[in-house]
Amino acid sequence: MPAAPVQFVSSRDNPLLKELRRLTQDSTAYRRQGRIWVEGDHLCRAALLRGLTPELVIFSASFWPLAPAEWTKCAEKNIVIPDTFFADISGLASPAAMGFLIDLPADLSLPEQVPTVILDRVQDAGNVGAILRSASAFGFAQVIALKGTAALWSPKVLRAGMGAHFGLTLFDGVEPDVLNALDVPIIVTSSHAGMALHQLLSDRRLPMPCAWAFGHEGQGVSGKLAGRAGLQVRIAQPGGEESLNVASAAAICLHASATVTLP
Repeated sequence: MPAAPVQFVSSRDNPLLKELRRLTQDSTAYRRQGRIWVEGDHLCRAALLRGLTPELVIFSASFWPLAPAEWTKCAEKNIVIPDTFFADISGLASPAAMGFLIDLPADLSLPEQVPTVILDRVQDAGNVGAILRSASAFGFAQVIALKGTAALWSPKVLRAGMGAHFGLTLFDGVEPDVLNALDVPIIVTSSHAGMALHQLLSDRRLPMPCAWAFGHEGQGVSGKLAGRAGLQVRIAQPGGEESLNVASAAAICLHASATVTLP
């Protein structure tokens, strides 16, 4: 299979470059453009492994002669830009020299009985990305990000997710009413209230499938969301810390649920 056609861009005012700069500099620009910028070997490879096809592949001029066939043949068109232009659009301290422009996944209906993660105003991009990684690792196929949560497809969350995005069904910036469609029990976490997670596991009373809800780093889940929950759970902390980081708590809870289905 021959390489896709290539276009060399030499103007900083090229409309495509303007769009790429917006995607890397504005965390919600992807919602207006309907596409995302994925930069670097690891993320691009993760996207291909999950069956995504990029609209365009963008290369820095110095990397283009060295680009392997797996990159030059995977899109309908290759774009080559000067290294200085690539540095302008890159979201990395050390630009990765290539990236994909990918159409945002189409809107999907919400499956009713799928293991789910609900994010309620989780605002740190690193936390959101880490939770997506845990969700993917432990078999939670969909993530519902309520309004006020860090934008799921923003460059910072994409980098923190390390490719987990491409194996999940994501509902981004939605209203709480979306949760009405769920037909699994919602579980919320608390620092000190509720039933102990290890005890629920020991007694085989941890429901699966379920929807784990994780809230704002300081305030936790909202009162309204807590009111929807069928179960409140706490993680035992014999060391005496006041609370856990939300991404750490999520990893513990999601792993616990995954063990319910293991032989």
